Amino acid sequence: MLLAQAHGTTVEDELLASGEIDETLYFEALADILGLDFMPAIDPGRVQDIEGLDSQIVWPELLRVHHPSRAPVTVIVPSLGRLSELAALLERTPQLRPSLAVSTPAAVREAVWQAGSQRRVSAATRSLFETAPLHSARITFWGKQGFYAGVMLCIMAAAAAVLPLLSLLMLHIVLTLFYLANFLVRLYALGCAFLQEPVRMAAKPPDATSPLPVYSVLVALYKEESVAAQLVHALDQLDWPRSRLDIKLICEEDDAATIAALRALRLAREYEVVVVPVHMPRTKPKALSYALPGVRGSYVAVYDAEDRPHPGQLREAHAAFTAAPQHVICLQAPLIITNARQSWWSALFALEYAGLFRGLLPMLSLTGLPLPLGGTSNHFRTMELKKIGGWDPYNMTEDADLGLRLYRLGYRSRVIFKPTLEEAPISRTVWLGQRTRWFKGWLQTWLVLMRKPGQLIGEMGWLAFIVFQILIAGLLLSALSHPFVIGFLAYLTWLMLEDGTHADDWLTFWLFIGDIVNIFGSYAVFVSLGLNPMTAREKRATGWRWIFVPVYWLAMSVAAWKALAELRENPFSWNKTPHVPVGNHSES
Repeated sequence: MLLAQAHGTTVEDELLASGEIDETLYFEALADILGLDFMPAIDPGRVQDIEGLDSQIVWPELLRVHHPSRAPVTVIVPSLGRLSELAALLERTPQLRPSLAVSTPAAVREAVWQAGSQRRVSAATRSLFETAPLHSARITFWGKQGFYAGVMLCIMAAAAAVLPLLSLLMLHIVLTLFYLANFLVRLYALGCAFLQEPVRMAAKPPDATSPLPVYSVLVALYKEESVAAQLVHALDQLDWPRSRLDIKLICEEDDAATIAALRALRLAREYEVVVVPVHMPRTKPKALSYALPGVRGSYVAVYDAEDRPHPGQLREAHAAFTAAPQHVICLQAPLIITNARQSWWSALFALEYAGLFRGLLPMLSLTGLPLPLGGTSNHFRTMELKKIGGWDPYNMTEDADLGLRLYRLGYRSRVIFKPTLEEAPISRTVWLGQRTRWFKGWLQTWLVLMRKPGQLIGEMGWLAFIVFQILIAGLLLSALSHPFVIGFLAYLTWLMLEDGTHADDWLTFWLFIGDIVNIFGSYAVFVSLGLNPMTAREKRATGWRWIFVPVYWLAMSVAAWKALAELRENPFSWNKTPHVPVGNHSES
C-alpha cells in the first residue's frame, strides 16, 4: 500500500512488479473469479491489424481474437480495481460470457507486436523519409549534391593536371585552416575544463511527494547472447521503481541465440523482448524506431548491449529534465571505458572517450551549441522524440544525426554526469570496422544537413553552423587528410633544411609553422583533453600508451577512406561490433 501511494500506482501493480506473484497465475485466478475462460497465449494470426491496434502494446486492455468457425472472442486484461464492476456486469448479462476471455498483459502485447509486425517494420523504415525527406539519409546525394560533387572533383583533377604546384598550395592552405579550427575548438574545451569545473545543471530534486513517471529503456541487441545476462544484471541495478519501468530488449527475428538467451533468464515483469522482422536496412536505428510506438514512458533512455549504466542515472536524468526548459529534450550521459589496460587500442579509445564525453560535449552543452550525441546513454522526452520522427534507420551514426536534427528543429541537448561503463575494442580489426561505420555515418550526416545550406544557417544560426562544420566536416577532412598533412610537413622540413636554418619564402615558413601547430598541437590537446577528466585509476590504466596517438590518428585516416568507399558501394551496411562479458580486466 505504501509503495503504491509513493509510486502513484496500485497495490496490484506493485505486487506484480515485485515478482512475488506470477502474472499468469494471477490473471488465471481473476478469470476463475469472473467465470471466464483464460487464454495464456494468443495466436497472432487470429488478430486483425486494424487501426488503433498499437494502443494495446502500450496499455493492453482488450483485444479482438477471430476464429474461422465461430464468433470472435474479446480478450480482456481485468484490473483488481474494476473487478467487482465487471463481475456485476456479467451477473446482469450472462450472455456476454461466451464472447469474453481473460489473458495477461504480456500475452496481449506479444500478439499485437506480431500481428502488426510487417506494417510496423515498414513504417519504421519509411516514416522519416516520407514525412521529412530532407532529414533522411536514404538518398546519399540529394538533388544537385551529386552533380556539385562531380563538378568539384573534375575541377580539382583539372587544376592538379594544369597547375599542380598552385593546386597543391591551395589544398595545403585549406587543410591547414580546417585543422587549425578543429584544434582551437578542442583547445577551448580544454581551457574550459582547466579553468573551471563543469557547471552542472541546477537540477533540484523533483517534489518527493509527486509520483515518478514511467521511464522506458530501449536496448537493441544483435548476436549478443554472450552479454545478455550481464546486460540484464546491469539494468536490474537501476534505481527506479520496478512498477514504473518499461524495458524493451529489441532483437532481430533471425537472431535465435540472443532471443533464447534472454528468455532463459526468466525476465522480470518490466522487461519485454521485442522481435523485429527481418527487413532492410539491418541497422540499430531501424530496430529502435520499430520499438518506439510501444514505448509507454514519459522519458526513454537508449543503451547498448554491453552497457553498465550508473544505478542513479535515471534519477539524475529525471531531475535534470524537471529543472530544464521544455525545449531541452535530450540528455547525454558520459561513457567511460573500463578495459584500457587490455591493449593500446582500448587505451587510446578510453583517452578519446574521456576527452569527448567529459571535455568537449560538456563545453558544447554549456555554450548552447549542438551536441553530436554518443550512440548510447541518451535520454529523451518521449513525446518530442516521436514528434521529430525518432531515429533515421538509414544513418550509420543515428546518434550524431539525431542530436543535430533536434537542434535545427529548435530543441536542445544537455549533458548529465552519472556515467555508463563500456568496453572498448581491443583489436585492430574490430576497431577498424566500428570506426569505418562511424565515419560513414558522419559523412551521411554532413550530406543530409548540407542539402540546403542557406536553410540550415537560418535554422541553426551562424555560430552553430560554423561549429557544426568544424566538428563534422573538419573531423572528416582532418581524418582523410592526415597522411597528406604529415607529408606536407615532411616536405617543408626538407625544403627548409635544403635552404639552411630558415626559409626565405614567408608562405613556406608560415605553412611550416601551421603544420607544426596542427599536427603536434592536435596530438597534445587530444591527450590533454582525455587525461584531464580521468581519475588516477584511469590514468594508470591508460599508462604510457598515449605515445601511440600518431599511429591511432593514421588508423583513423584508414577508417575514413574505407568509409568513403563504403558510402558509394554499400552505404547501409552495419559493421557489427562484437562484445564479450566483462572480465577481471575492468578498472572501474
